[in-house]
Amino acid sequence: METNARLYTLRYDEARTYLWTTIFVACNLLLPQLFHLIPQGGIIFAPLSLVILASSYKLGWRVGLLAAILSPIVNHIVTGMPALAVMPLMTTKLALLALIAGFTAQHFRKATLPLIIAVVLAAHFIGGLAELSLTGNIIATTTDFTLGWPGLLLQILGTYFVCKYL
Repeated sequence: METNARLYTLRYDEARTYLWTTIFVACNLLLPQLFHLIPQGGIIFAPLSLVILASSYKLGWRVGLLAAILSPIVNHIVTGMPALAVMPLMTTKLALLALIAGFTAQHFRKATLPLIIAVVLAAHFIGGLAELSLTGNIIATTTDFTLGWPGLLLQILGTYFVCKYL
């Protein structure tokens, strides 16, 4: 499945970059609140990752990277979550996702399910290696794939939908 999606690469000197970053950070404040109504919803669905992936793929790595760095900080300040202890790891994983998604979209200039699947798997694999090196906890590292597979599927389909229809 391929789409003739319009993909953008916004630069840091464009006001639209900061407007979209603000919108995505706001989405990352609201969306987790909905998913946390489901028991373990944050772990299962990883709503921050969905927004970061879609924003990076659609608007470029700069928007995604800004949103990846700011979202956990703003969420922590406003809601107290994520816990301060997991913020460096979460920010690292979100930043990796933003960079991989943005550079993939910029290089291939198309949104296909296989490309988005590859981005999600690569980002979570590399992020898992980072998590393993920082925590040494293999169980926590594999949670993205074992317990979080519905979130991975949501990221793939959600990003494809955003790129194709929005």
